[in-house]
Amino acid sequence: MLTLFADGAESLWDELFPEEVRVFPDDLARLDELLCDPELLVPIALRWERELAQAGRFSDRGRPSLAMETYVRLMVLKHRCGWGYETLMREVSDSIHLRRFCRLGLTERVPDESTVRKLTRRLGPEVVHQLSRELIGKARREKRFRPRAARIDSTVVEADIRYPTDSGLAADGVRALAREGRKLAAKVGAKRTAVRDRSRAAGRRLRGITRTMRHRSGQAKEDVLKLTGQTGELLAKSVKEARRLAAEARRRARGRGAQAKLKAARALEELADRCEKVVEQITKRVTGEKIIDRLISLWDPDARPIRKGKLSQPNQFGYVDQLCEITANTKPGARGFILPPSSQIGNPGEDTLLPATAAELANLGIKLREVMVDGGFNQAPTNTALEGLTDEVHITGRQEPGSRRTRRRRQRYRTGAEGRVSHLKRGYGLRRSRLKGDEGHQIWDGWATFTYNADTYTTLP
Repeated sequence: MLTLFADGAESLWDELFPEEVRVFPDDLARLDELLCDPELLVPIALRWERELAQAGRFSDRGRPSLAMETYVRLMVLKHRCGWGYETLMREVSDSIHLRRFCRLGLTERVPDESTVRKLTRRLGPEVVHQLSRELIGKARREKRFRPRAARIDSTVVEADIRYPTDSGLAADGVRALAREGRKLAAKVGAKRTAVRDRSRAAGRRLRGITRTMRHRSGQAKEDVLKLTGQTGELLAKSVKEARRLAAEARRRARGRGAQAKLKAARALEELADRCEKVVEQITKRVTGEKIIDRLISLWDPDARPIRKGKLSQPNQFGYVDQLCEITANTKPGARGFILPPSSQIGNPGEDTLLPATAAELANLGIKLREVMVDGGFNQAPTNTALEGLTDEVHITGRQEPGSRRTRRRRQRYRTGAEGRVSHLKRGYGLRRSRLKGDEGHQIWDGWATFTYNADTYTTLP
């Protein structure tokens, strides 16, 4: 059952505390005033009603959920402070200020971290993006913010994985298939069709690759390819055994516990599909064929390798986000609101992501005087996407209208996008997405930008 508002956090015990404990610090006081607006919880209520309608339920009965007011405040604290879920609950439990900010009484139990984690996945990315839109609309309705200019830039949000190699993925796949195979075999009682654990054999090949790479010769490269091919052969054998076990589990899925067996069989087959793609990558690498749409993680299959030409990080692994900041002026140090980021799986160009960013501006009904972008945007697609949304478009090195003074002002303003991206990465967790998959990455980015926008709102006059 959906619960929007929490019970009062105040109690009779509060009168025993000094005034310094009962009064929020300035930053929390301003955030508390903003988050008290019930209109910000409307997207969550609509999402809940839509979920009930899809399930064919006409009433929301059952155990009361965590208060959405408390949930939103917990997520804002999480991204402001860079805490994990467990650390967040521990810090809130130990702090009187944070308890009062999250609408939790002194005698009330702090929610379990798994409750917040599951609720984050359940609400999805669209809800948090709508929260950002509502916040921007609130600032405009109150006439505290009038957007005049925008700067658009893209950045890479890293996936929560280690540096991938084909042999390392093969070793991970062998180990994971054996582990999941043991669990499924225990459920269906099919010991003879279990997946053999070849992790020791794969580990010997990995150590052999490490020793061989030290020689740095032409023969060493051939030996590395040979050992990599052997890890692929080991993984192919495990994939064949996993598929055989999954088929056996489907045949034995009868009576009580059948759904659990079928679910475990589907999970094993899904893992086998990813491992089979790793085998194909290794085969293409050994034969010298080009690999397209490379898989770099068994646990985050949507992440992709990205090359942006950086000397410090020539290869990055994750997702590309296009960020658009709308501001009230173009003065040095201008700060505004970040629109919901647009992204696609892979390594899309600036022109590919720009139509989604322009659609966000159109949905919010924002008409700008000028938009500044860097030289990565092509002239014709950029002007087409932003047509009707701005008076002038400044593309560094390609399209720079106006006087010399105007061009210099716009160049300085556009360069500030680099600092804003760095600010979001250092201060709000946009450097690395801790949630797996493309949907998890969008959820993570959504809460990071919403938290930043909430802090921006509190700075408005």
